[in-house]
Amino acid sequence: MRKIQNRRLKASLGRRGGAGLVVLICLLLVGVSAAAGYRVFYADQGRIDTAMLIQDIAWRGFFDHIVLEQGEVESSSNQVVTCEVKSRGGSGVAILWVVDEGTRVKKGDKLVELDSSELETREKEQKIAVITAEARLATAKAQLEQAVIARKEYIDGEYKTAEKQILASKATAEQDLRKAKLAIESSERLVAKGLVKSLQLEADRYAVANAQNKLDIADAQLSVLQNLTKQKMLVQYDSDIEAATASRSAAESELLEEQAEYEDIALQIKKCILYAPSDGVVVHANRYSSRGGNAEFVVEAGATVRERQELIRLPDPTLMQVSCKINESRVTLIREGMPAKITVDAIPGLKLVGRVKKVNRYAEPGSWMSSSVKEYATIVEIIDPPENIRTGMTAEAQIFVEQLPDALQVPIQALYEHGEDFYTLVRRGDATFETAVVEVQATNDQMAAIASGLDDGDAVILNLRDHLDLMDLPELATEDNSAMRDISRDTGAGTQGGGGGSPPSAGSDTGGRGGFGGQRPPGGGSGAPRGGAGGGGRPDLSTIVNMSMQRNDTDGDGKLSSAEIEAIDSQFKDGVKAADANGDGEVTKEELTKSFQARMGGGGGRP
Repeated sequence: MRKIQNRRLKASLGRRGGAGLVVLICLLLVGVSAAAGYRVFYADQGRIDTAMLIQDIAWRGFFDHIVLEQGEVESSSNQVVTCEVKSRGGSGVAILWVVDEGTRVKKGDKLVELDSSELETREKEQKIAVITAEARLATAKAQLEQAVIARKEYIDGEYKTAEKQILASKATAEQDLRKAKLAIESSERLVAKGLVKSLQLEADRYAVANAQNKLDIADAQLSVLQNLTKQKMLVQYDSDIEAATASRSAAESELLEEQAEYEDIALQIKKCILYAPSDGVVVHANRYSSRGGNAEFVVEAGATVRERQELIRLPDPTLMQVSCKINESRVTLIREGMPAKITVDAIPGLKLVGRVKKVNRYAEPGSWMSSSVKEYATIVEIIDPPENIRTGMTAEAQIFVEQLPDALQVPIQALYEHGEDFYTLVRRGDATFETAVVEVQATNDQMAAIASGLDDGDAVILNLRDHLDLMDLPELATEDNSAMRDISRDTGAGTQGGGGGSPPSAGSDTGGRGGFGGQRPPGGGSGAPRGGAGGGGRPDLSTIVNMSMQRNDTDGDGKLSSAEIEAIDSQFKDGVKAADANGDGEVTKEELTKSFQARMGGGGGRP
């Protein structure tokens, strides 16, 4: 019995040992398969999909370092026609007729006719006021003349007559006094002889006293007439003359004022018709709001204008220029006299030449809508402007900063900024890549001239943002900000704590950004690529539009269809849809440009 049990146990153990062997073999096979799969998987992961690489070849040729800016066509010689009619009570004067905008006029042609009905009514009233003032002046002159005659009449007539009458009375009194004295002497002798009674002597004495009194009265009257009455009358007559003179002066002044007012009204009636001071093309001086672009004032029939308000501008079509604003990062490159190529959006195919005439030294004033990036007004003079361009047209000026006859150049997308240097990824074979440090000599909106770091014929990768793992970028040194702590200690203010080093500055790049990393290439200055990520100034509008069209126009027909618009990221889709000005469901390059232009507001912002 025990032998049978032993045989069963051995058989059972044998079966178990075979099953374990099978399991072990299976485990070994799974391990080998896993190892092979691991190797295959990571081999595939390390393999580079060359179809996803966008590359170009560095080549030598003529290179133009260009600063490209949008601007507006204007004339350097503008005649401004303003309203010279005075408004009463701030009501202004209405426009009855105005010449059409864009009309070419000659000197002396009629431009604007203003309403003169109120002035004509005032002219009639003022004419009556002038006649009344003339009558008052005539009366004042007559009164003055009468006063002068009255004074002369007194001096030469009344005074002399009165004086002679008194002198005659005095002479009579003197004669009577002498007779009385002789009579009293005779009476005294006769009384002494007893021939005449004493009563006669008393009568003769009374006669002498009476004659003496008459003489004294005449002397007093003559003295009063000569010393008092004459002076009193002359003062009166002189006062009358002065009053009459003042009345005449007042009447003359009043007449002059009324005549001046009458002449001014007549002149203002003439000024209700405005004529062209010189030859030119009519431009209405419409005024628009700086916030929304809505018209605040339009020069048209029925509009009310005030004194000194601009109505018409007459630019000289033979002296045209482009006024544009240069970003502060590029304005240092621009010099007076630099050549420029000019294109006008409204006239396709028209290419003009010009030169930089003026670069302002001070930045243009900003607004609450603009960014903090400063812009400087620059004037580009158009050489031999054609007659079909007009003021206000949108133009693009390509200012040639530098022209290199033989420059090694690559597309700007091949450059990547890291720290203070620029790098590019060079392909040396099917799967071999080299990170090269390059020195940028100059850039324009499409290409960059390379001074060193590349050779003619090198294949460079353009879509670096998607393949940063292939680049071998050095570690950036930590910026030493210990001096800031010293200043903080000296002033008693600043950061808390005293940590050692400071983190990398915001401008440094640790490999997480593509394009230009937000900065411009040294040496390129304002001509640095404007389509890179980050700051450094407003991106060029033309570059933004071109890149948007290239990225989203999958069928290459030059416009974005509704299907292509729907494929755009949601954060940009609404903005592209808003550019459809005519509502046809498609967006052209021109519509996209105008939309970006409006959203940027001319203030240097980024759409």
